[in-house]
Formats: sequence, structure tokens, C-alpha cells
Amino acid sequence: MLRLTVLLLIGSLGLSGCVSTSPHTLGPDGKPLPRMYRISQNDVGKIQYRMLDSVNALRQASSASPLVLDGKLNAAAATHARDMSVQNRPWHFGSDGSSPLDRVRRVGYEGMLIGENISETYETELETLSAWMEQEDTRRVILDPAATKLGFSWFQEKSGKIWWTMVTGN
Repeated sequence: MLRLTVLLLIGSLGLSGCVSTSPHTLGPDGKPLPRMYRISQNDVGKIQYRMLDSVNALRQASSASPLVLDGKLNAAAATHARDMSVQNRPWHFGSDGSSPLDRVRRVGYEGMLIGENISETYETELETLSAWMEQEDTRRVILDPAATKLGFSWFQEKSGKIWWTMVTGN
């Protein structure tokens, strides 16, 4: 009987962690409205390493070697994320006509550019990664066995919209 009581207590504690204490705002369809994902300056390293860990888990599952974060590729990604916001469109060319290759060269990256993924969304970095994995061309950039380095950054507008950029190289 004591064993059953202990198991019920453990189960109750586990389920209590699943209960949300903050109310959701409901839309006209009765479903919860999405909450704004607001990124603070303190989150920069956490988000970049969370993305790196997630990408490396996906790469390991596909037998590709892990990537390491590269500061220069992060800088190229940050520049492009902000520039996409200025242009108000997600595309691979800068407002000055620059290509991804131009941008990695400008920050002094001497390796080879493998690819670039971009996104315009209100979603988190992991939701964005999931969306990239659903598309063959962006999945190929993430899983390319030739890649050894990762650059990842974003720009968040006051409205909450986030412009994500991922760059891979070797």
C-alpha cells in the first residue's frame, strides 16, 4: 500500500508540472492565441548554443559530423538578418546587392561558404529549425556533410517579428 501511495504522489507531482498557471488568451475560434516570443540581450548565447545543439543532434542522426559556432559566420548572419528587416523581405541578397558569399568575405571568413538559410517569422529558433528541416533545400544546408562551422543570428523588430539567418561553412 505504501508503494502505491508513493507512486501516486510521484505521478501527481509530475502532472502538476504540466498544468499552466497563466491563462491563455483565446482567439475567435476558441483556440489559444500564440504568445510573443521576445528575445533579450541575455538570451543571445543561449539561443545560439540551443540551435547548435539541435543542429548537431540532427546531424548526428544523419551520420554527419558536428558543427562548431564561428564568430565571423555569426557576424555575417547578424548583418543579413538586420538587412532583411530593413528591406522587409526574406531573401538571400543584401540591400546593396551582396550575396551570402560576399557577406562572409566581408567579415573576414576565409573558409568556404556551404549555404545559408533564412526565415521571417514570429516563431522560436527551434520552430524555425523544424520548418527548415521540412524543406529539402534548407535541410540540405543543415545536414551537408562538408559543413564544419555554423553561424546563426537574428534581428527582432519591435512588433516581435524575427528575421533568422543561419550560415554554414568549412
